[in-house]
Amino acid sequence: MAEILPLKAWRYNEKLAQNLEDLTAPLFDVVSTKQREVLYGNPLNSIHLSVPQGENPSENAQKILLRWKSEGVLDQDSLPGIYVYYQYFRLPGDHEERCRKGFIAQIKAYDWEENQILRHESTIVSAVNDRIDLLRATEIQASPTHGLYEDESTELEFHMDAAIASPLYELEDYQGVREVLGVIHDAKVISRFLAVLANKKVILADGHHRLEGAIEYRKLQQNAFPESKWKGSDYHLMYLTNVHGNHLKILPTHRLFYGLDLSEAELLDRIGLWFDIRPFGDADELVNYTFQRKWSFGLILSEEAYLIKFKPDRFEEVRPELPESLRNLDLVILHHILFEKILGLNGEQQRKSDQLAFERNFSRCVREVRFGKASFAIITREIELEQVLEVCKSGAVMPQKSTYFYPKALGGLLFGSIKQEEFDYDYGAFFDQTNR
Repeated sequence: MAEILPLKAWRYNEKLAQNLEDLTAPLFDVVSTKQREVLYGNPLNSIHLSVPQGENPSENAQKILLRWKSEGVLDQDSLPGIYVYYQYFRLPGDHEERCRKGFIAQIKAYDWEENQILRHESTIVSAVNDRIDLLRATEIQASPTHGLYEDESTELEFHMDAAIASPLYELEDYQGVREVLGVIHDAKVISRFLAVLANKKVILADGHHRLEGAIEYRKLQQNAFPESKWKGSDYHLMYLTNVHGNHLKILPTHRLFYGLDLSEAELLDRIGLWFDIRPFGDADELVNYTFQRKWSFGLILSEEAYLIKFKPDRFEEVRPELPESLRNLDLVILHHILFEKILGLNGEQQRKSDQLAFERNFSRCVREVRFGKASFAIITREIELEQVLEVCKSGAVMPQKSTYFYPKALGGLLFGSIKQEEFDYDYGAFFDQTNR
């Protein structure tokens, strides 16, 4: 099943790590342009490796990484470890702090057809190509993807709790989340992590483009280092969390549409053939509306807001070739009916179109429409974790940006190198421990 390995992480040197809040970076698509400018303004922030800038961004990242290594900005840990990663957070209205528990390790970049890592979303081709170029140039991973595994015994939690009691880092991130990182070097304990995951499949929660880039890079490097039992290019940095006994929260991602060539009246007429429409009044209040019914959405136009609910008697016309678990999803109906049938964008066009954008921030959706930048916004409700698991196990995929697992894993806490001389180690010692 899923093969994982500990890693010899690269980390900011001890002095710099005292101000790690200034060096870590969120995923690129979850912060505003102004927030990104602040991150880029710090020449040592990890965003220069995760999302480099310039005419030749991958080459720029390569130069920066070489300089950081030579100047001692980054140091590599001498021993492989499992890096325990806890995120403490509150959602609006929460009185008690939640904690999502997990660990960071290297996982083999299995091709989707191998059915060991299960995806649930479509990807955008250009974004995957960018990831391949960056991996080829730097051979390092600045932020982990996020995977889920199912282990009802929760036996690894005991070892994780022990490690997190003496953390390497504890900081508050851009979301107000308390981020805590610890490490396990004990070979016997590490062997238990490897053994537990060896019997599991992993469900990819976040990072489809980065993982797909790693898969393609593994293929490009398949003939490299034939004498090595463990090849760095075969592996990928992942944050793994247990579905059971954990705080896994999925927030909605809304849709913005630009450049509509219909009038708002024409759009409403077409929507009315497929959806029941009810005026809502104040668009700002949609943020407080709980979409209890499936197949229901908020629609924000320039002057008005509406609740729209798909007409159940037209369900038979929705993608009959798909498994029932997928056909029933709000976002499948939204993308198939509104964006394809009503607006004429097929699935491939939706993946590539610059007319369709994804936005988790409700207020920004309202502003984009009110200021005349976006033609309309669709407000969605959150998807349930059980629905994600069901779709993954069916082998089907959802429309892109269907899930927003909160909080996001933070980049820059550690870096995973797949450069062979930095990756190389006798990992067999950890597997041998399982038989002792």
